[in-house]
Amino acid sequence: MTTYFTRAHYQQSADFIRHRTQHTPKFGLILGSGLGGLADSIENANRIPSTDIPHWPHSTVEGHAGQLVIGKLRGQTVLAQQGRVHFYEGLPMQHITLPVRVMFELGVRYLIVTNAAGGINPTFNPGDVMLIEDHINLVGMAGFNPLIGPNDSDLGPRFPDMSNAYDRDLRGVAMRAAADSGITLRQGVYCQLAGPSFETPADIRFLKAIGADAVGMSTVPETTVARHCGMKVLGFSGISNVHRLDGSPTTHEEVLETGKAIGPKLAAIITGVLSKLAEQGIGVDI
Repeated sequence: MTTYFTRAHYQQSADFIRHRTQHTPKFGLILGSGLGGLADSIENANRIPSTDIPHWPHSTVEGHAGQLVIGKLRGQTVLAQQGRVHFYEGLPMQHITLPVRVMFELGVRYLIVTNAAGGINPTFNPGDVMLIEDHINLVGMAGFNPLIGPNDSDLGPRFPDMSNAYDRDLRGVAMRAAADSGITLRQGVYCQLAGPSFETPADIRFLKAIGADAVGMSTVPETTVARHCGMKVLGFSGISNVHRLDGSPTTHEEVLETGKAIGPKLAAIITGVLSKLAEQGIGVDI
């Protein structure tokens, strides 16, 4: 298995996709556990099984469909990734984040990333949506950063700035889109752990102490690579459960079930964002 991909690998994947769609996407959507239904709203869509794409990582997790859906959504050309791969599935970080590199090769310059997360902030409730203001990269701090290894300066700088990982302007648009739809949009800091085991009560006490509002097992590597490429990123966590310090159990079935309620909220917010950006002439094909 290749440990480090080169731009030639990304271009091979991108060329395969180009030959199977007439669309040139400007927006990438990464849809988390139980949140893939938004892709069903994409019009004039081309659907490509991820198993067909060279070098593309294949998800093994229930709730991740494993395909690309490319087409039109609210006046924008989008590429939706239904099904991501997680670090706990055993692949290197460069494999996990290859889809983001390929999106960039295809012309994507805006990335909207979603996940299912456990709420740590005591004001959160299952079914809430949290706008990600910032993240804590605990997995990266432990030595598993997707940018470790040779750096291709044509892809991005050796030491990328992460002070505005989740774009301030896009966050403002998201807040307005949520308000227009009558949806209460929480805001907070997302923390990624490696998984696949859920957190212990002691883990939660630690995460709360260091400033995390929600915890999950994805998103941070994708955001890191997107920022390395120069993409603007907007992130959302669907709060599928709330961690109580009494040790109440968490199950993946609970995550998927709550995701069914979160999906329509996220769809309304994301389509609202795309519409507002289209009104501003951002991302729209000329």
